[in-house]
Amino acid sequence: MNKYIVTLLIFLSSITLWGQSPKYEVRAAWLTTIGGIDWPHSYQAEAQKRELTNTLDLLQQAGINTILVQTRVRGTTIYPSDIEPWDGCITGTPGKRASYDPLQLCIEECHKRNMECHAWMVTIPVGKWNNLGCKQLRQKHPRLIKRIGDDGYMDPEQAETGDYLARMCREIVSRYDVDGIHLDYIRYPETWKIKVSRAKGREYITNIVRKVNLAVKSQKPWVKLSCSPIGKYDDLRRYRAGGWNARTAVCQDAQAWLQNGLMDALFPMMYFQDNQFFPFAIDWQEQSAGRMVIPGLGIYFLDPREGNGKWTLDQFTRQMNVSRNLGMGHCFFRTKFFIDNIKGIYDFTRHFNRTPALVPPMTWAGQQAPTEPKALNLKGNTLSWQASQDRSDAPYLFYNIYASEDFPVDITKAENLVATRLRKTSLLVPVCGKNYAVTAMNRYGQESKPTQLLLNAGSRYIAPTINKTDGRHIALPPKGAALDAQYVIIETLDGRQVDIRPYGKTLRVDHLPNGIYQLRSLGKKGRNHRIGFFSLKR
Repeated sequence: MNKYIVTLLIFLSSITLWGQSPKYEVRAAWLTTIGGIDWPHSYQAEAQKRELTNTLDLLQQAGINTILVQTRVRGTTIYPSDIEPWDGCITGTPGKRASYDPLQLCIEECHKRNMECHAWMVTIPVGKWNNLGCKQLRQKHPRLIKRIGDDGYMDPEQAETGDYLARMCREIVSRYDVDGIHLDYIRYPETWKIKVSRAKGREYITNIVRKVNLAVKSQKPWVKLSCSPIGKYDDLRRYRAGGWNARTAVCQDAQAWLQNGLMDALFPMMYFQDNQFFPFAIDWQEQSAGRMVIPGLGIYFLDPREGNGKWTLDQFTRQMNVSRNLGMGHCFFRTKFFIDNIKGIYDFTRHFNRTPALVPPMTWAGQQAPTEPKALNLKGNTLSWQASQDRSDAPYLFYNIYASEDFPVDITKAENLVATRLRKTSLLVPVCGKNYAVTAMNRYGQESKPTQLLLNAGSRYIAPTINKTDGRHIALPPKGAALDAQYVIIETLDGRQVDIRPYGKTLRVDHLPNGIYQLRSLGKKGRNHRIGFFSLKR
């Protein structure tokens, strides 16, 4: 890869920074549960639930559309498994059953926020030799676990390893409405002295992937299978990987898994800078076989305690821009560093992801797009439609809503996308001179043709006229004596909170991207009421 091409990509990224974001893009975060380092930070169930919903709210507000939640931790789980014991991160005591199902809660709350939820499975490592997860595995499967130092690992050279991991993934897919299974450490450990040839080692690891793929796809073929390979696949012609790569160092043939149809997506752990990042990102994209590759960004290095203070925000913003230009998206490791806004990474991302994005469709799955919904209608402030009648192997369809002053509404533009992945067949919207379109979307992410609706302005619309004095505000309706309103909440039409400000005569809007928004008042007792809508088009 020519260094001047990389420089050009970086330059182009600065041009598109505040341009239109794409309609299709994976925007993800790893939610780590081991030791509760991302979540949970309490052993009290109600506190855990509140923390999770607050975390997901923050992720949604930053445009994140995919959550990878650590589900199998170290031979232990965060759900009631028939195969492995509970992890101690939930109750404080390994093996002790929780009073609720954390995985089910995470799935439900992600779906409420129109986000995908993928079960992140740590595969080969099973923790300290005498800890509960490893100990029980050794007792039940004595030939399966190898010891390296103080830790135990599943032996990738034993056929039983693939059978066991496939059984675990099948248990989750059959019980839960997950959107994906995400395999971590699906490779030889770096401390393992590999005695077989590298080709044979890759065959062993690939056999595990093949068994998991069959277990997942035979249950629910729309569930995405992904993994997080080492961030550099192998040495490139002009750039060496420094001895640490997926294919040769740890026998992780991830690009072949995309090309052979064993994986739907990869989240390579690209925790590197400059020429150790950009050429390898391009290599991943060029070898993706039309499937999804989402660079994992090591934003934990922004914390001086992790990265010795040497990583800057600018290094990650350039990586995000280049990845977007390559059509690859981004995934943050880890969630806590992101929502803690270390060095401004959260603030930047909220602006960077300024319009919603859909996860790219699984076009390779061979499924037909659904037929369009029927009878799109607006009555009062309720936009409604008749569900698509397609028969499918998936249990339900989603619906996406678009709005524009132009007609017909152009559904290829992300700026027109106002609500995504709705399960219901209605939505409260403003009558504001916008025209609407709705599409049906199947579990593979494939959209129908749009059903269009042409409208005129109505009375509940708050005029979007910007204050002539400064160009930054709109007028709010008077509170009156009956309205208990201390704050005004700005939300997207699908309920994603964008901002909250003290209730006054005007509302500052210059920081918002173009789009349609709804306003809610928030009173002293926590009650909120919808007070109207407004739209911005500059």
